[in-house]
Amino acid sequence: MDADALPPALAELAERHLRRSRTMMYHFHADVPGVSEGHRAHLASKVRAEYEGAMVLPDVIQAQQGAGVAPPAAKGRATESSELLDHLEKERGIARPTRTGGAPSTSQAVALRPSLSQRTAASQLQTALIPQEQAGQDTGRSMLSSALIRKKELAAQQAKPAYHAPWKLMRVISGHLGWVRCVAVEPNNRWFATGAGDRIIKIWDMASGELKLSLTGHISTVRGLAVSHRHPYLFSAGEDKLVKCWDLETNKVVRQYYGHLSGIYALSLHPTLDVVVTAGRDASARVWDMRTKTQIHVLGGHRGTVASVQCQESDPQVITGSMDATVKLWDLAAGRCMTTLTHHKKSVRALAIPPHEFTFASGSAGGRNIKRWRCPEGTLMTNMTHDAIVNTLSINADGVLFSGADDGTMQFFDYATGVPFQAASDIVQPGSLDAEAGLFCSTFDQTGTRLITGCADKSTYHH
Repeated sequence: MDADALPPALAELAERHLRRSRTMMYHFHADVPGVSEGHRAHLASKVRAEYEGAMVLPDVIQAQQGAGVAPPAAKGRATESSELLDHLEKERGIARPTRTGGAPSTSQAVALRPSLSQRTAASQLQTALIPQEQAGQDTGRSMLSSALIRKKELAAQQAKPAYHAPWKLMRVISGHLGWVRCVAVEPNNRWFATGAGDRIIKIWDMASGELKLSLTGHISTVRGLAVSHRHPYLFSAGEDKLVKCWDLETNKVVRQYYGHLSGIYALSLHPTLDVVVTAGRDASARVWDMRTKTQIHVLGGHRGTVASVQCQESDPQVITGSMDATVKLWDLAAGRCMTTLTHHKKSVRALAIPPHEFTFASGSAGGRNIKRWRCPEGTLMTNMTHDAIVNTLSINADGVLFSGADDGTMQFFDYATGVPFQAASDIVQPGSLDAEAGLFCSTFDQTGTRLITGCADKSTYHH
């Protein structure tokens, strides 16, 4: 219907609609008015910079889209130019003279100049883009190869764990009436002693596992045992705040050491000096003269129960781990703290010193809870994980680190690398609750081939 034949009202509405359409769609079909040449050049350069790589399709894509197989690079440009000339001459009806040499006529050169320049520019652009793409690919390949080489070098630098034979349960010994809290092996490897919550110290034959002797005298749980390498003495400590020295020739107490204000949780003998170190709930470690019963030092500074203590020949000669989540290294001669290690997040309940390295290990609860330290400065070397509350650590001369936890789980690590190689669980003995599967103490024998553990089910396990 013509616009003149419309009623006035509809004609006015149609005209208004057209005006609005022109206003809304004006910028989509016409050039933007008032744009300067400089702005146009700027836009053109941005377009070229953004889409320069997509202006010319690669030969492979052209072949896939039906343009035929791409010609070889040696005769590509000459073939494209001749094909373009033939196509233009056929469209315009121009007979192309055939001659062996020479250049085309002036009119032909003028007519063909725009197309040839465009084609030449496109081919030059493609030729320029190919080396850039190859250079980018080469750069990416070189970066990837260098990263892989670096990763292989780092992997080669990391020490590989040594092979350790798997550990198996050999014997279960029962006889205590309470939780087995401590264990110690005689230097000649003929017998071992255990202390438990029944306040009794029992001495067992190492070869047969038979009970040889029971020592009574403590009035509370026995928490620490140590056999002297230099004297025929067995030292014991308990929650009754007493430290006792037993003469193994007469099986009687010959000395007692008084001074702790609360229960004693750990005991250790110095390997070369006649010194005993004990630690307990009074947040201190005390150094005793073995012969005169004199208290030499009170190593204070912890803010919680000192749950573990170890001694060694060189400084730091005393190492303590506490429920305040710290480990302290002590100068025994001066009785002062050398270093405080605060890497643990929860209470440190276990310490162990290997017989073949000047290092030590500490264990607590939580993730990454077993740490290996370098002496004497206390530098962190390795983190290991046992997802439980670690109560005991032991290390043998072959580099096997054993950790026993409160839930009855056991882990065996390669001490040099921190790689676990075996995991096991405690088997609760008949007559005990399932909750009594925790491990409280452990030690290797003098050969390092047998492991003795004390558990909450009142039994001692031989591996």
